[in-house]
Amino acid sequence: MHRDTRDAAFTEFVHAQRATMVRAARLLTGDHAAAEDLVQGVLTRLYVKWPRVASADDPVAYAFRSLTNTFLDEARRAHRRREVTADPHDALARLGGTEAEVSGLRVDLDRALAGLGERQRAVVVLRHFLQYDVGTTARLLGCSEGTVKSQNSRALAHLRDALGAAMITEGKN
Repeated sequence: MHRDTRDAAFTEFVHAQRATMVRAARLLTGDHAAAEDLVQGVLTRLYVKWPRVASADDPVAYAFRSLTNTFLDEARRAHRRREVTADPHDALARLGGTEAEVSGLRVDLDRALAGLGERQRAVVVLRHFLQYDVGTTARLLGCSEGTVKSQNSRALAHLRDALGAAMITEGKN
């Protein structure tokens, strides 16, 4: 792949996917600054491997797998743990209500997501935010479909308890 073509293709990919990657990373990390750092690191690695990424069956899935795996790897390192801070979630803004109500929901969601283990948080983000199916989520996380289903079930149960049943709708595991 010629360098100019490579750079143009990568730039186009970043323009199309970066915002979604940052939102997903924000949900994974619970912190906007950590999300930006995570995405920047992943994009740097993707650029280095761009010819392989671009020729993958699904470059977007490749990127989100890299994002999720990097998050899980960093979360395992105790010295890398960060304090979780509240930051707005775009999805909550669509719920309506006053700014104070939506802000309160954002804080509640941050706390509830922070209460999940890293693997459960990754499953929730991939399944419900990025809307990947069970098979794709399992492939991205390198685990079985049964593991995705059980982690999702446990995570949703935790979120229901933390947020109240009215906020969480039962969906397919």
